[in-house]
Amino acid sequence: MRGPMIVMALSALLMACDSDEPQPGPTPTPSDTATEVPPEGNSIIRPDIEVERPPIALEPLRSTIPFGESGTELSEAALAELNGLLDTDQWNQVETVILRGHSDAGGPDRVNMRVSEERGQAVADWLMEQGLAEDQIRVIAFGAQNPVQPNLLPNGEPNERGRAANRRVEITVLVPKGATIPDPGPTVTPAPIGPPSSAAPDSSPTPGASGTGGAD
Repeated sequence: MRGPMIVMALSALLMACDSDEPQPGPTPTPSDTATEVPPEGNSIIRPDIEVERPPIALEPLRSTIPFGESGTELSEAALAELNGLLDTDQWNQVETVILRGHSDAGGPDRVNMRVSEERGQAVADWLMEQGLAEDQIRVIAFGAQNPVQPNLLPNGEPNERGRAANRRVEITVLVPKGATIPDPGPTVTPAPIGPPSSAAPDSSPTPGASGTGGAD
């Protein structure tokens, strides 16, 4: 009699344990858990609307035409500098060009003044060949009055490099008052391509090593 009663008691105990286990909840659907992610690359700025930028004021252009060799002929370096002026916004809206001729201090003041004027006139002639009117050009001769480098070394010897730098014509391209150019907008800097460069290997000598050679 005790055997059946024990079996009945164990069965009741197992049934009570099963009733205490939590019931599984409903399986969530993708719409319940997923959050809508906006597409990448969307911008709040409409691509069909251009941002209007005010024009930029056009400033005078300044350049230096070298006459490294003694004389008044336009060298290849001088012509290269002059040709660069033709691609500028200032040249497209030029009003007046001021040419300031300079010389070194290697001769008498009278000669230096004449040479500096001839250099300015050589540049003026070239500009007129490019279509600039004569009344748009003003030539001013300074001689050796305004050097950019010393004409003499500290020991009193001629400074040939300095004298070559002083032989020059300074150009100022003036534009009409209120002249402007369109604003090109911000400049986008491209991102670097490729992995970052690794650091250079340490070339310091190994501790304890000593040189054996002497001075040559």
